[in-house]
Amino acid sequence: MDSVTQAVLGAAIGGAVLGRRLGRKAILIGAVLGTLPDLDVALDYGDAVANVTEHRGFSHSLFVLTGLATLLALLCARFAPTKNISLPHWWCFFTLILIPHPLLDALTTYGTQLFWPLNLVPAAWPIIFIIDPLYTLPLLFAVGVGLVSLRVRKACTWGLAITCVYLALAAGAKLMVEQRLAPALAEQGLEDAPLLIQPTPFNTVLWRATVVDGDHYYESLISVFGGDSQPRLESLVRNAALEEPILTSLQGQRLAWFAGPFLRYEVRWLNGKETLIATDIRLGFPGFHPFSFTLATREDERWVPLAVSEQVQSSRSIHMTTLSRLAARAAGNTSALCASDFVEQQWRAEHIGYRC
Repeated sequence: MDSVTQAVLGAAIGGAVLGRRLGRKAILIGAVLGTLPDLDVALDYGDAVANVTEHRGFSHSLFVLTGLATLLALLCARFAPTKNISLPHWWCFFTLILIPHPLLDALTTYGTQLFWPLNLVPAAWPIIFIIDPLYTLPLLFAVGVGLVSLRVRKACTWGLAITCVYLALAAGAKLMVEQRLAPALAEQGLEDAPLLIQPTPFNTVLWRATVVDGDHYYESLISVFGGDSQPRLESLVRNAALEEPILTSLQGQRLAWFAGPFLRYEVRWLNGKETLIATDIRLGFPGFHPFSFTLATREDERWVPLAVSEQVQSSRSIHMTTLSRLAARAAGNTSALCASDFVEQQWRAEHIGYRC
């Protein structure tokens, strides 16, 4: 989640746990510690793929954060001027602020290494977009009330309760979308294909489904207000044949570990050379995928892995027109938007004549 959300989440938890004893200080401490794990974005690993895949790594580990909470609790129990707070209370305070950060991140698409240093696939159970005002605003309001009033604990507790209900509703919406999508997958014989269902930007009403099947992947936009209409799967080319030379590089292997099968491959002419590029199709939106990486160049009729990968900047961005059409589709207008409407220009030529 974004830094503002993580800050107000930590602030609300701090106020709910020790607001009665520490007052506004509990909110301020919670806000600072709530954003602490995201400071890893300042680290530069010298490689674009490493920078992306190492984010939400050690600083989001449940092991590391539990150890940090324990250390902070011991220090406060020994040196804090407030002597009426026991070590167990300090430990609960710091643990409950730090641990929800990676757990909330794991409810987005990016992937969070909850069990670092174990080399497990990053956890991702997406039920919320990385920026969701309907999740953030109740926390922000609750923290604001806590800062200007004496009812710190009560205000923060109410804010946390509302956001927990919102997450439960989001999980229910995703389950509804999964059930509506199942017949379309069965019709295409894709019941066992890798599937990712996630909310579209800034809401939990319109959902995006991505299904990978060999050289193709399928996109579908599904609104919870879509009635009984069966979702339509739009076929796009993944260029899986280009995967083999990419996996010969360490960066390619790391990217495959990070994104799984949800990678699209292409060849572009960059810096005077044919360059092999991999794009993480989980992140962003069809036509607006920000995570594309150079991984190899063609030398003497063969692909040579790059020593250092670079991130390729997208030439497109999401405009207000796109967001307004997303809102119309979320409201149930099935003619307002198809996923393929916003696929990059170079990919549209492969789908001339397609109608959603």
